[in-house]
Amino acid sequence: MNAKAIEAIEKYKELTKLLQESVVNNETTKTQKLSREIGDMLTLYELSTNIIRLEKEISDAKTLLSQNTNTEEELFYEDVISENTSELEVLNGKLDELLIPKDPNDSRDVILEIRAGTGGEEAALFASQLYRMYLRYCEQKGWNSEQISLSQAEQGGIKEVICLINGKDVFGRLKYEAGVHRVQRVPTTEASGRIHTSSASVVILPQVEEHEVELNEDDIKIDLYRAGGPGGQGVNTTDSAVRITHIPTGLVVSCQDERSQLKNKLRAMSILKSRLYDLQQIQDQENISGQRRNAIKTGDRSDKIKTYNFPQNRLTDHRIKQSWFSLINIMEGDLEEMLDTTNKMMRSENVI
Repeated sequence: MNAKAIEAIEKYKELTKLLQESVVNNETTKTQKLSREIGDMLTLYELSTNIIRLEKEISDAKTLLSQNTNTEEELFYEDVISENTSELEVLNGKLDELLIPKDPNDSRDVILEIRAGTGGEEAALFASQLYRMYLRYCEQKGWNSEQISLSQAEQGGIKEVICLINGKDVFGRLKYEAGVHRVQRVPTTEASGRIHTSSASVVILPQVEEHEVELNEDDIKIDLYRAGGPGGQGVNTTDSAVRITHIPTGLVVSCQDERSQLKNKLRAMSILKSRLYDLQQIQDQENISGQRRNAIKTGDRSDKIKTYNFPQNRLTDHRIKQSWFSLINIMEGDLEEMLDTTNKMMRSENVI
């Protein structure tokens, strides 16, 4: 029998036993931890159980087939073996995928940052479309999104937006979206019909708990200033906006969307800690290149990872050399198929 499946089943049963003991002993923290672990293992447990069941059915059918002399029954057992063997191959493939070491950050919530890149107003418009695309996907997944900061461009686009996304395994689902996204299309202002190329950068940060990143007060500089733009009279007439600079790294975070100076400070501090945590995670990878490490500091992760070609209705991921000819639907938030393929191929290559 499949040793991996048996091991997963035994581990699930052991966790369940420990959970029952912690409930009886009123160990709240331990109970919560075990409940999360069991929840994370449920899919693996159910898959392993089905694998063991199919293996037993195949074994039993082979035994009966070897003992049978009835032609009709022989055909029946042969069909059972054939069908179950095909299904077993599929389930074993899924099991191997689930057993790939999981990034411990996958279950975290996400701070999404999108910034217009090269291309002026067209880049700003593309950034706003990317933001809308991800928000639509969040709605489909039942995730909650909260806009933290927004800087608009003159013609309705976005210079920069920062958004918090809460839900199940958000980081694990979106982490490979980080990088430079390039768009190729004919802008509405282009009279000659010439295709322009613009870009926007996407940053996906795992949100960290306050206690996970220690900040020395001497390492940060906090500036207060009067917020500008939309937000109401209270926003524009008080020094509620906050800018925090982390002196050792040069990271700067600004937040002005809330009327409360305290709320803006807390939000800015949360973003800063997530950026520092992400930076440390990157630097801890022994095989990472110096070029990428430096790129992380500016939020510009690398060269382009995707191209959105509107004339051809095509989205291409350059890392995995895969294209989807359903760009219109993707821009409406239909990301599931694309993310499934991307995540599977990136994980198989052990890309963190």
